[in-house]
Amino acid sequence: MAIILNLETATTNCSVSIAKDGELIVLKEHNSSNYSHAEQLHVFIEEALQEASLSIKDIDAIAVSKGPGSYTGLRIGVSAAKGLCFSLDVPLISIATLESMSYQVVMEENAVIIPVLDARRMEVYSSVFNASYSEIRETRAEIIDESSFRDYTEKGKVIIAGSGAEKCKEILTHPNFEFYTTVIPSAKEMASLSYQKFKDKNFQDVAYFEPYYLKDFVLLQKKKKE
Repeated sequence: MAIILNLETATTNCSVSIAKDGELIVLKEHNSSNYSHAEQLHVFIEEALQEASLSIKDIDAIAVSKGPGSYTGLRIGVSAAKGLCFSLDVPLISIATLESMSYQVVMEENAVIIPVLDARRMEVYSSVFNASYSEIRETRAEIIDESSFRDYTEKGKVIIAGSGAEKCKEILTHPNFEFYTTVIPSAKEMASLSYQKFKDKNFQDVAYFEPYYLKDFVLLQKKKKE
């Protein structure tokens, strides 16, 4: 038996779940543009444990969404996960944010899903998965234009899902595109994915693991007045 605590903080959704052998027991989450993960995350962990009638010492592993996503959000989630792993002496599991997003959409044969997270201007973080939810194109930061994902539209339905779907919808007009603009990363879909990694003993080195930022963090500074 494996009880896994899953943490998702890669975007505006602060999400915590507890799963037993891959089956969801509790889900606590709140999607806010204020990015209040620093205040909410540990509260949600405590509430989830109480609702599941568990102690933190009952947890067998910690899973965290590794990105891409918000620099600050990822740092908060990974720091919390690593701290818990150190204190509890349990393994750390990382889940690709875009992969877990893909599981929110029921796929039909020959379709592909492209989870997209909004980045700056016309840029998104994206990856491509087939109907079996296997990654068929690696994660990229890319600027959307009329030719984006054209190769996939010739073969069947292409589902664009996530916070970047709205900007894609304005430009991608091929009839095979279908847009799911309300999909956000959640710890709910992490439940089955983290359990599979637990069974495979696919763990991260707690000391050296870092989030998958994909792009360097850029700190914008105010211009000095002359």
